[in-house]
Amino acid sequence: MNIVCISHLRWDFVLQRPQHLLNRAAEEGRVLYVEEPMWADGEPHMDVTARGTGVLVAVPHLPKDLQPQESVEIQRGLLDATVQAHIGDEFTLWYYTPMGLPFSEHLAAAAVVYDCMDELAAFAGAPAALKRNEAELFRVADVVFTGGHSLYEAKRRRHPRVFAFPSSVDVAHFSRARRISSDPSNQANIPHPRLGFFGVIDERMDYDLLAGVAAARPDWHLVLIGPTAKVDPAALSRAANIHYLGPKSYAELPEYIAGWDVALLPFARNEATRFISPTKTPEYLAAGKPVVSTSIRDVVRPYGEQGLVHIADTVDAFAEASAACLTGDPVARLEAVDAFLAHLSWDSTWQQMRGAITQAMKSRPRVAAGSPQHLEV
Repeated sequence: MNIVCISHLRWDFVLQRPQHLLNRAAEEGRVLYVEEPMWADGEPHMDVTARGTGVLVAVPHLPKDLQPQESVEIQRGLLDATVQAHIGDEFTLWYYTPMGLPFSEHLAAAAVVYDCMDELAAFAGAPAALKRNEAELFRVADVVFTGGHSLYEAKRRRHPRVFAFPSSVDVAHFSRARRISSDPSNQANIPHPRLGFFGVIDERMDYDLLAGVAAARPDWHLVLIGPTAKVDPAALSRAANIHYLGPKSYAELPEYIAGWDVALLPFARNEATRFISPTKTPEYLAAGKPVVSTSIRDVVRPYGEQGLVHIADTVDAFAEASAACLTGDPVARLEAVDAFLAHLSWDSTWQQMRGAITQAMKSRPRVAAGSPQHLEV
């Protein structure tokens, strides 16, 4: 199966759901991953580079100050030429953002997939046209995947073929943390107990909660790993026992997690987090760490309900749950964790998705392709 993917996420920013799935797709066919434009002086062109997994990453370079419709027309032309040069005539069109529809909906794809991994309209700075374009994407898609069960419940009535595929995990990669005894140099001098987080540090984080826990337990040290995005650096929680170590590669993460005593999911409860299904939940568990999370719905169910993750929302409750993690029985905890993770893998998720796409293709056409319904940019 060849895939042309239209995404709002930079391939090299943070390794997450798209990379896990499309790297596996690239083992079976050609994959072109089309990012949002870069704006610069000069003639428009498409920069196409290969990654080690075989995925081709395409970045449109567009002149500054283009009108929206001009941007769409140029991207359409660049995309057509790139698809013909690198993919050919047979491919599945795979969307992570409805905002890619205006310059790609004309493509004659064998199938159209919408992998709805987040409720993008709830994020800070979401385009005004996003909801309208998503409605059109639901109309033309052959199959829709969601990144979690709560998102599935929100979307399932909008399309006849919606499937929930919550975040999975590469157990072998993260379980390495259970066998690592050394610390990276920039973490080695941070005292224990260490409570750690990795991921994008953005508007979804509960900074008051972090500051409160740090103040309540000055003997604990909070380690935060990851890039910042869409948040004022001045808004970040600051204290002598809060340590921002910056972004790390996916390969490095087990080395850092190995040195933590507790792993954290300190998400705010707001519109941006209402439907999230954090990939790091099973990754923390595979690394062998006890986990404390705020009451994010897709963490509460199933992880909280099965006793795999402690759930707490207030500073006092979060600190109490973290203290319980420091004294809990690791043997019993890991037995329960490993039994749960035995049923999770990105390999399995990809194969199930592939099967759903194949089945959907047998029922085509559901709607004529290339008939836009007043798309906006």
